[in-house]
Amino acid sequence: MPPRTALCLLALAAGLAPTARAETPATLSWPDETIDAWHGFRRHTFTVDGCRAWVAEPKQALPGNPWSWCLEFPDAFADRCAAPALLAKGFHHAHIAVGNTFGCPAALKHFDAFHASLTSRGLAKQAALIGISRGGLYAYRWASENPGKVSVIYGDAPVCDFKSWPGGKGKGKGKGSPGDWAQLMKHYGFKNEAEALAYRGNPVDVLEPLAKAGIALVHVVGDADDVVPVAENTAVIEARYRQLGGTIQVYHKPGVGHHPHGLEDPSPVVQFILDHAAAP
Repeated sequence: MPPRTALCLLALAAGLAPTARAETPATLSWPDETIDAWHGFRRHTFTVDGCRAWVAEPKQALPGNPWSWCLEFPDAFADRCAAPALLAKGFHHAHIAVGNTFGCPAALKHFDAFHASLTSRGLAKQAALIGISRGGLYAYRWASENPGKVSVIYGDAPVCDFKSWPGGKGKGKGKGSPGDWAQLMKHYGFKNEAEALAYRGNPVDVLEPLAKAGIALVHVVGDADDVVPVAENTAVIEARYRQLGGTIQVYHKPGVGHHPHGLEDPSPVVQFILDHAAAP
């Protein structure tokens, strides 16, 4: 009997059948990195494509090295928004700071470089994206251009249509933000407001590639949100995604506004991500 066959039989007899498992990266490292802690987990901070970035590593990574990626506001209500709990479950967690750029084309190029940097070091090809508030623009727009690189999108009071916020051009329920609206038009290169209003690259417009890729969506919203109104954002995503045959779960917080983000007990969101973000 060949030695390899004998070893496999011994493993089976001992209940130790060999399994296909991606190894945890021996060392996540970057030339300019510094090391500190984030919510009790070892964090590497470094530079990618000219932007400050970081990744926190779990005590014991899950097979395949799945990871979550908060695209904006990574320190806002973090305990309520699933990331520390995912780290405790074996996910890595990451962020790259691209500034207040609203998911514009230049920001998406930075995200491409960041994803390449992490996956080249052994993290899973598909990330679980976390889009908090305006981070919804970042998450959905990058996912629509890279559907094969995303497993789940968790949107928390997410902006899904910039006409609603910062534009304030929705159904009259949103406050808008004139200063942010001007900055958004500059970052996108719109010549005037009419061009911005005619744009068809908002999250509500780009759901088809996500549904075709089987990306699962979970949103947490405050029903009294007058900054990013549910009716102009998450409700549109939910209706359109269901029509496309996609998977979406929405958790409503009655009487709650835009803040606080997340859930007092984020375990439903954590479990949703665990159920849908198995690393390939």
